[in-house]
Amino acid sequence: MAYLLYSISFLAFVLGTALYLTRSQWLPAFTDLFERLAYTSSSLYSRLPGTSNSFEGDIEAGLSSSNFDLATNLDAGDSRAGLDDAAKREILRIMKRRRLTFDKARAAYMEQRFRENGIGADGRPRDPKFVSFS
Repeated sequence: MAYLLYSISFLAFVLGTALYLTRSQWLPAFTDLFERLAYTSSSLYSRLPGTSNSFEGDIEAGLSSSNFDLATNLDAGDSRAGLDDAAKREILRIMKRRRLTFDKARAAYMEQRFRENGIGADGRPRDPKFVSFS
């Protein structure tokens, strides 16, 4: 009986250690799954009409900062619909996933968009045929 207890304890220790050492490989997939499950359960909630596609709704969602101030747009009576919906979703996802502030998540989003479009972090195209005269 003692051998069974020791065997189970040793197996749990080895399995826990292996999971801890390989967490960088399996943890992102697990968090993606968790986010998808959390998103589907929160899809029952919907915002009130009028604030979801406006600067006021964007401010309430936390998509404003001292560097990217939407309150001035709101105070000026800007009649535009607010920020781009796809960009908002992606920035909010980055903020939740990486636990970043709005400014840092916005910068990470722009760097990601630059990479997707073949632009370097310094803003110059990565095209080998690109010629620049300064």
